[in-house]
Parts: sequence; C-alpha cells; structure tokens
Amino acid sequence: MQAWFLYLLALGAGVSVSVQQVLNGNLRSALNSPAWAGLVSYIGGLLTMAVVLVALREPFPSWKLVSATPWWAWSGGILGGVFILLMILLLPSLGAETLLALVVAGQMLAGVAMDHFGLFGLAPHHVSVSRLLGVALVIGGVLLIKE
Repeated sequence: MQAWFLYLLALGAGVSVSVQQVLNGNLRSALNSPAWAGLVSYIGGLLTMAVVLVALREPFPSWKLVSATPWWAWSGGILGGVFILLMILLLPSLGAETLLALVVAGQMLAGVAMDHFGLFGLAPHHVSVSRLLGVALVIGGVLLIKE
C-alpha cells in the first residue's frame, strides 16, 4: 500500500479516537456512570470485532499459537479498559483538546521508549535528536493549547 493511504488511515484512527471519547463522555452523562459507559463502549467494540471476524472468515487460532503467545501480549484489553475509563473520567475536567493532546504526548513518550529499547518484541529504533525534538514539539503543543 502507498504510504499516503496508510497515513490517511492513521489520521482516520486519530479522528475516531477523538470522536469516541466525546461520545463516551455523553454516554457517561446519560447513564450517570463512567463504568457503565466504558462497558457499553467495550461491548460495541466486541460486537464490531465479531462482525469483522465473521466477515473475514478468520479461523480460531490453534492452541499451539495461543500457548506460545507471551503473557504480556494478553494485557492489551486491560490497558484499553484503563484508557477508556480514564478518558471518560478526565474529559469533563480537561476538555477534549487538552485531554487528547496529553494522550498524544504520552503516546509519543511511550513510543520513543518502546522503539529505543525494542520493548514487547519491537525492532529497535534508537532515539535520535530529531525524534526527541518531535516529542518536545508535541509536549510544547500541549502546553500551548492547555486552558
């Protein structure tokens, strides 16, 4: 696939995260519960992935593949749940723009560290001045838009 198409898809993913957080915030207000709003969000995600699995006719993974998977690879859903809950809890206080800017800054810091040290099976991409400058610019952007 061409790089520009992949970049557009990544931008679309970013837009979907932003919209998701606002919708989850609305659901929190309507249900008067961040936990119920998070659960509803995850049920929607579960149903979406079930449809994708059926549409793609994905077979169940073999027990050999499941048992060979590192323990930490199974924790993504837990971290996703923590992320959704924190987003729902923090959105009213911080606002969408500040919250999402802080999330992006956190993602950049984590991404640089994971790339540099080759964590979780990633191929190492060592820290460079330009990468650190990029992270600094994102953090600077957070400071500029913070209310």
